This record gives sequence, C-alpha cells and structure tokens, in this order.
Amino acid sequence: MTTFGKSTFDTSIYAAFRPTCPRSLFDFIFRYHERNKGARWDRPVDLGCGTGQATVELTPFKCVTGVYPIAQGALKKTPGAQSLPFLEDSSVDLVIAAQACHWFDWVLRKDGSAAFWIYSEFRFTRYPSLTQTIKTYSQGVDPLHSVGPYWQQPGRSILENHLVKSSLHTFHQRNPTNAENPLRGDIAVQFWKDLKAGAEREDGRAVEGHDEVDIECSLALMMVKRA
Repeated sequence: MTTFGKSTFDTSIYAAFRPTCPRSLFDFIFRYHERNKGARWDRPVDLGCGTGQATVELTPFKCVTGVYPIAQGALKKTPGAQSLPFLEDSSVDLVIAAQACHWFDWVLRKDGSAAFWIYSEFRFTRYPSLTQTIKTYSQGVDPLHSVGPYWQQPGRSILENHLVKSSLHTFHQRNPTNAENPLRGDIAVQFWKDLKAGAEREDGRAVEGHDEVDIECSLALMMVKRA
C-alpha cells in the first residue's frame, strides 16, 4: 500500500480511471444490513477508501468514516491484516472495503454488517479476443513488457482470485527510460495501442478517437453479519 502514499503518485489520474460501482450495489448492501433486527445507522467505515468513490455512497448513515491514506503508525501490522486502534471495539455499524478487504481486522458492533467486494481485470464485451492481451499486460511475468511483476503480493493474487498498489507506478520507477520510446510510447500507451489494433482487426476498420466501447469487470461480493 506504500505506493499510494508517495508524493509522486497522481491521485487525480487514479480517481479518473479507477472503475466505479453502480448505486444498485450499495442499495443491495443496505437492504442486507437493514434485515438485522438490531441494525443501527450511526457509523459506517470505508476501509482503504482511496479517493472516496465508495465512501460518498454511504448516505443512509449519520457519521461516515473513510480510512485512507494510512498515516505512519495509524494501523499496526498484524499477521495477515491491519488493526484499527483508533476505532473502539464494537463501535461500527457497517464496514465496507472495495479492493482492500485483505488488509484489515474486525471492529463491528453486535448486529453490524460488513460488505467486502473486489473486481477482476476489465474486458471488452465486443472484443473477447483481447482478454488475453489485457492479461498479458497486467498479469504477465516479463518485467520489461508487463506490469505483472510490479503488483504487491500476495494482495494482488487474492484480488485476482476474487477472495491497490499501482503496479504501473512501480514499473515507471524501476524502468524510467521506458517512456522515452519515440514510436511506441511507454508501456501503458503500448498496451492501449495493442488493444486498438486488436479491435481494428475484429471490426475490419480503423478505430477512431471518438469511438466508444463497453468495458465490464467481474465483481465478487462477500457480506457477513455479527450476531
């Protein structure tokens, strides 16, 4: 998780291109929570909230807490997770974690709910043949032509297997001359050029800058209650 805390990390780009979840997902979670006989709507916590894309959806609750960025010493490392010493035991009504559920311990109160979700690599619905190109870029093992070796592990493998350190940022740090390629551009530009070429092969025509494509991500959701 250290990459996100570096001064060189561009949060505006991260927020602009990070996949968002539909409101229907949150409505589903809220309906699950309200089925608890003693459910309360006081305090939810969004663990690993990043730029707050999920945090702002917790509107039914009175006082919303988003945990991120992680201040030095704020979270004490425990085997396989992170503790939350600034939250009282049994003080939280709802815990959510989007792409971060493998980092944290338990702070729910009685009749509280927790919803953890993650999504896997995106794919083009019209171009299923490009899925392998996407996997090669994101999960490949070649350190010069894939960002796969730069993901933080084992966290990334947990997400890929459906139960975010930026691998591209780490790639650029370790390969600073990659962006100097005058013809192909850096690895991210190369990746999109490969996707564009693949789409053109399937459509039999040039793909223009104003063309729109549908992108989907598989999502896995785990919800639990504390009795």
